[in-house]
Amino acid sequence: MEQHTVAIIGGGPGGYVTAIRLQQYGIDTVVFEKERLGGVCLNWGCIPTKALVKVADLFSELHHVEKFGLSIENPKYDYAKIYERKNQVVEKFVSGLEFLFKKRQIPVIKEAVKALVKHGDSYLISTETSTIQASYVIIATGSKPKELPTFKIDGENILSSKDILRLQELPERLVVVGGGVIGCEFASIFAQLGVEVQIIEFLPQLISTEDEEISKRLAMALKKTGIKIHLNTAVESWKSANSELQISLSNGKEITTDKILLSVGRAPVFEIECKNFEINIEKDAITINNNFETSQPNLFAIGDVTAKMQLAHTASKQGLLTAEVIKNRVEGNESKIEELRYENIPRCTFTNPEIGSIGLTEAQAKKQYEEILVGKFPFSANGKALGLGNVFGFVKTIADKKSNKILGMHIIGPQATELIAEGAIIIQSGMTIDEALKVVFAHPTLSEAVAESIENLEKMSIHSM
Repeated sequence: MEQHTVAIIGGGPGGYVTAIRLQQYGIDTVVFEKERLGGVCLNWGCIPTKALVKVADLFSELHHVEKFGLSIENPKYDYAKIYERKNQVVEKFVSGLEFLFKKRQIPVIKEAVKALVKHGDSYLISTETSTIQASYVIIATGSKPKELPTFKIDGENILSSKDILRLQELPERLVVVGGGVIGCEFASIFAQLGVEVQIIEFLPQLISTEDEEISKRLAMALKKTGIKIHLNTAVESWKSANSELQISLSNGKEITTDKILLSVGRAPVFEIECKNFEINIEKDAITINNNFETSQPNLFAIGDVTAKMQLAHTASKQGLLTAEVIKNRVEGNESKIEELRYENIPRCTFTNPEIGSIGLTEAQAKKQYEEILVGKFPFSANGKALGLGNVFGFVKTIADKKSNKILGMHIIGPQATELIAEGAIIIQSGMTIDEALKVVFAHPTLSEAVAESIENLEKMSIHSM
């Protein structure tokens, strides 16, 4: 029987990163991945959608070049070429990852794992054709799109986020059911390419995990692009008639569309039989401790299957820390690591405008602290943003009034998903206002808006009115 020190089930952004780190530590590791390395993120999520985001943003900008003194009449696009480029971007990244595994001599078993068996102090991992033994197992099996009782994904009329990336022609009309990150990103992309888009959201705000002020500003921006937004609204039923889809809403309205994107969240996927042991599962997610270990010793779980925070970089960070735990155990050392604080993991939404956030929202901070400070700075007062011709949005920073410790940062506007890295460093390091302002922010850059929002916590921003 083939034996390895570590077996990783799933080759997505959690699994593949962990495998490489373990190989760097000299720890023998095998990966089970039934499809291609990279998982949903690289093949059907983060990477292909960002390729479309670039095209959509660029096409939208072409319609407003007059303000820069340029002239482009009636810009057009060829979606077949856009589709081809998207696939090329994915192929380059994924094939590069596969080459990296080959160079590092990390074995990949391209089969689905069917069963796990506890075998003394180790585990047996079985596929349809083979069984291997490993001392440590990491479950990184990811998630899948959720469905609604009356809205089942069929790949033709009701699409998942994966299905919509397969479309080789854009529909004239699209209804997005679910105004979370995925739904808003696709709505933004398609609307900028001229599709008539409507968003149906059951909750009172888009992207309910974001600061309320940020969500309201996003809704404002999306409406300006022509997107119709229905908040506090549920979808009740749908039917196909005369090559159209008719949707009945809880507010009594009916809307007609060509395609429906169902984006109401993602459910953890764990379909492996545990033959002679059990692991704790709550709400379909595998429960883990601060060492990412399940209720069974040396059996770990990372990424979406844990439902801690379903982001690719969360899975990667969990995996890297799990590699540390395993390394310490292999070497006979204590395996304790610093607890991963999920609220301090940055959240990025690639709409137009972009959103980047980290830490506590204003509402959360008010609940947890006696008094808070809120500092804001608009991009309309930032020199670089003025030069870019993109001044929509602001940076919002939140701090504890008693200690001056910075608790949260929320950005909507140009390059927000890049700028939030600064907030991540500040908040993860536990900086106070004074400590953060010891940093010199280069001029002229968008990052100066971050600095001025921190200064504004004490009403000391230079360029604020």
